Amino acid sequence: MYTNCLSRNRLLTSGGQWKRLMSSLSNCRQRKSQEMEVIERHVKPLNQMIIKRDIQSVFTRKVFKQRDLKIFSTINRLLFIQTEDTPNPNSLKFVPGVPVMSSGTIDFPNVRSALNKSRLAEQLFRIEGVSGVFFGSDFITITKTDDEVEWRLLKPEIFATIVDYLATGLPIVNESEDTQQTGNEEEVSEDSETVQMIKELLETRIRPTVQEDGGDVKYMGFENGTVKLKLQGACTSCPSSIVTLKNGIQNMLQFYVPEVTNVEQVTDELDALGDTEFQKFEKKLDNTKEESESTKKS
Repeated sequence: MYTNCLSRNRLLTSGGQWKRLMSSLSNCRQRKSQEMEVIERHVKPLNQMIIKRDIQSVFTRKVFKQRDLKIFSTINRLLFIQTEDTPNPNSLKFVPGVPVMSSGTIDFPNVRSALNKSRLAEQLFRIEGVSGVFFGSDFITITKTDDEVEWRLLKPEIFATIVDYLATGLPIVNESEDTQQTGNEEEVSEDSETVQMIKELLETRIRPTVQEDGGDVKYMGFENGTVKLKLQGACTSCPSSIVTLKNGIQNMLQFYVPEVTNVEQVTDELDALGDTEFQKFEKKLDNTKEESESTKKS
């Protein structure tokens, strides 16, 4: 039937028209073949490259995500925090197993003292019941407000806060504060022979023992035979701090330095002023709460 149609068309069309028709058909076939060649040569490889790139990006994202999860899980496994009791029942040592302070110690007896100095201390103070934070060489001492606050309720939040912060890799103490703290300890002044002997005993004999109990001792001065010391960390509110001063530190200093007649505990004027101002602020907050509750009831 197809041959009959062609023969019929040949009879109907002249010779020149038939040639033009056949040449146009051949040109169309050539253009189509050229287009297919272009598609095979350029378009298909491009699509394959795009698909391959998308697959690689998805695989890379998955691999990096798995890698990050492995890193954080490894950090969490390595940071096995241990706790140690102190002579102060309201203070507890948390030992993360990694260095906390590169040198020296730093004490945060209240929230005000930690502002803009240590992000970790600020986060720990956000936990309800925490009243003091102390950073040692390889431990963190947490002091709670009173006996009514139970450690079994505070420990999980403290553990989570310390682990999450150490996993970030951020410095525990701001660089300026760390430098200032170290600078105060390494400051060399023209002290008398007696004062030098007192400082040496504090550094070599007394401070290491006190730091094992989660605290520290800071030399504040020597006047008229009286050594003035500032207790930090777990020793600040410890019931046995007076016994530690008199029976422990005073007896040792008097044995090696006959010029020492007494040892007394002192506080910084700025710390005392800050505590009083903070107490006033808390009283104002309590008064405002009581007034708001009374207005609601009325």
